[in-house]
Amino acid sequence: MACSCNFLISANPAPQTFSTSLTPSNKPFDASFSSSSSSSSCSPFRFGEALGRSTRPRLQVGIFWRNPSAADRISPIVASAKWDPLKIMISGAPASGKGTQCEFITKKYGLVHIAAGDLLRAEVSAGSENGKRAKEHMEKGLLVSDEIVVTMVKERLLQMDAHENGWLLDGYPRSLSQATALENLEIRPDLFIFLDVPEEILVERVVGRRLDPVTGRIYHLKYFPPESEEIAARLTERFDDTEEKVKLRLKTYHENVEAVLAIYEDVIIKVNGNIPKEDVFAQIDSALTRLLESKKKTHSTSMATGVIH
Repeated sequence: MACSCNFLISANPAPQTFSTSLTPSNKPFDASFSSSSSSSSCSPFRFGEALGRSTRPRLQVGIFWRNPSAADRISPIVASAKWDPLKIMISGAPASGKGTQCEFITKKYGLVHIAAGDLLRAEVSAGSENGKRAKEHMEKGLLVSDEIVVTMVKERLLQMDAHENGWLLDGYPRSLSQATALENLEIRPDLFIFLDVPEEILVERVVGRRLDPVTGRIYHLKYFPPESEEIAARLTERFDDTEEKVKLRLKTYHENVEAVLAIYEDVIIKVNGNIPKEDVFAQIDSALTRLLESKKKTHSTSMATGVIH
């Protein structure tokens, strides 16, 4: 397969047009260039990746003039490709340990952590119209309407950092309608992690949870107490972390979770969340490692056959 591209370069008053021809060979790519003029000089320039925004592996191309006095002397194309980044969803009831596991995952795999709950609380804190509407739902232990949440999540997933590094969507979708909305947008995970924890343990975890308003860190009076009296003195209880509200949230959660799991049954992994956090992560890490190795293998096969997806 061969392809040709024309590039108009306007780094100085006398634009130059260059043509490239890429043809598979024993090397990853061969390139030849022809210039319509070789008398003008240009400052060094670079044009970079742009062979589709959602396809992988990605081809990155860089072209440089080594000598600004000779525009027709161009360095070879430098091409590199990367496998499709990880796209992960993690789900579980309130206080199932999603936040802790997300920290472990993002630290090891570099994924962009996107928490639907944090997005909502930011809106509530800002006192926006959407935030006020969301707060009414949250105080009643109900799911916030899809109208409020779907757009926020979609726009965040489409930002460049998530596109380049992969993403970890925390606590979303929570209902069949939300999952369907993502499916319609062709937003689908490689792996859906479900943390399974008994309800009585969940209630105990929630009522003892406290927030540090300075750092945003979550503590627990029993399981993860603050490191100092200074931190302990400033801890606050989130308005939705009372026993009454958590039981309402759990009721709503259980009414919706089975339908969500059915959507992702072909990519789901159920993890026992009622064990030490390190052991929980060991289960997740094993699954992510296998997934990443599979992506690398697919990528290597594609490169070997000269097929770029």
